[in-house]
Amino acid sequence: MKIAFIGGGNMASALIGGLIKQGTPAGYLYAIEPNAETRDRLEKTFRIVTAEAASGKLADYDAIVLAVKPQTLKEAAEGIRPFIVGRQMVISIAAGIRSIDVARWLGDHPLVVRAMPNTPALVGLGVTGLLASPSVTHDGRMLAAQVLEAVGEVVWCHNEAEIDGITALSGSGPAYVFYFMEALQTAAQNLGFPADEARRLAVGTFTGAAELASQSDEPLSVLRERVTSKGGTTAAAIASFMESGIAEAIVRGTSAARNRAFEMGEEFGQG
Repeated sequence: MKIAFIGGGNMASALIGGLIKQGTPAGYLYAIEPNAETRDRLEKTFRIVTAEAASGKLADYDAIVLAVKPQTLKEAAEGIRPFIVGRQMVISIAAGIRSIDVARWLGDHPLVVRAMPNTPALVGLGVTGLLASPSVTHDGRMLAAQVLEAVGEVVWCHNEAEIDGITALSGSGPAYVFYFMEALQTAAQNLGFPADEARRLAVGTFTGAAELASQSDEPLSVLRERVTSKGGTTAAAIASFMESGIAEAIVRGTSAARNRAFEMGEEFGQG
């Protein structure tokens, strides 16, 4: 499978590195990136071929990954439209942008998969939501999954609303985790720990708890209750969290993120 990337930023780099690690030859990968410094980094790090702008060379590739920001996706898609051929799978990883708009910008290209990865993909532990356009075949879905599984797990969605939900949950979710970790680090510093130790305690606690949860089939509530002895220290903290409405705030925040994903589709999909 030969794959071309439009954009060479962090997510594109993670996918390229993951694909090479899984056995895709570097010669089967190609990146179009206008920034010379980024092109140089890609070439030196991965030994792949790069170019400053799109050309007829794109027709040689089985899949094209649009790895640009939502604000520039329309321009990027229209820039490669003259070089797209009917058999090619186009995978968009821009948050909020609907498949139908990507297809329209590509000249009504029928084979589009919308993907929503998250930043843990940078360390091979991503979770990506995928949504295929109706014309995408089973083989096309497997091709798209193969690309994104190079950096973690994939979950297939049935409609745009579901992938907007994935965007709000796992796409934005790492930021929610980092936000809580920041607070835990601050709490540790307030208890007298130096900043480096406080960070290590916060990160280590999350890493261990996440690994414990991933290895257990039990509900998260049960895992929480096992740490929470009646009348103990954990119970005091959980009671304080509940009094502050932290769980409800997280649910409201996730809904706000989902609504914003829909708004971005409306906003950037016009024209």
